[in-house]
Amino acid sequence: MANQKGGVAKTTSVASLGAAFAEQGKRVLLVDLDPQACLTFSLGVDPDEVQSSINEVLLGQATIAEVRVSCEDGVDLVPSVIDLAGAESMLMPRPGREHVLKGVLDEVADDYDVVLLDCSPSLGVLTLNALTAARGLVIPMPCEMLSHRGVGQLLDTVADVQRILNKDLQVLGILPTLFDGRSNHAREVLADVGERYDLPVLEPPIPKTIRFAEAPAVGRSILATSRTSKGATAYREVAQALAKRL
Repeated sequence: MANQKGGVAKTTSVASLGAAFAEQGKRVLLVDLDPQACLTFSLGVDPDEVQSSINEVLLGQATIAEVRVSCEDGVDLVPSVIDLAGAESMLMPRPGREHVLKGVLDEVADDYDVVLLDCSPSLGVLTLNALTAARGLVIPMPCEMLSHRGVGQLLDTVADVQRILNKDLQVLGILPTLFDGRSNHAREVLADVGERYDLPVLEPPIPKTIRFAEAPAVGRSILATSRTSKGATAYREVAQALAKRL
């Protein structure tokens, strides 16, 4: 799940889709690749109390099996901490630095049916690691015209990754988020985005609701805190559609 623009519901989408896949009976691993550790916090894990995290894994000081934690939503989590902000500079001089994450994920590949990567809002080494390790990319994008900015740059980076680092990477589609069906502007953006980038648009669009803001306060996804809400229902439908493609 990547988009270098912040505030597009990447973390919410990873947590919600992870819970939806778990409801389907799938074994799910979520990996927090953002030094801000929002996914970690959202799933009820205090980053300040984490002893070992994805930071130590990427630096070769621990394995995923040693740092993963089980969460109440039925998923496993590789947590993040603020120290991850320094990992990019430490990875830069390493040969094959873009392949580090793929190597450590391969060690636990047989343990899971789905692995979801929550990228930081940048196109740095950590996001390149995620794109190199991934088989599919979902781009969350709010239904606002300004949110188009940067998607083209991300797709240019994806094209480079497909050519040089990961020929198996597929763009699964754009996930419309923060959708207000009452807004003509939102509906126009939704209609325009797929044609503009020649990409699939995942359906249904994820509605804008306060329920998403409430869920992290109790360390659960919206599928647990507001099971019958429109937001939870939308993520379940998107997960079902993605499961067929995966």
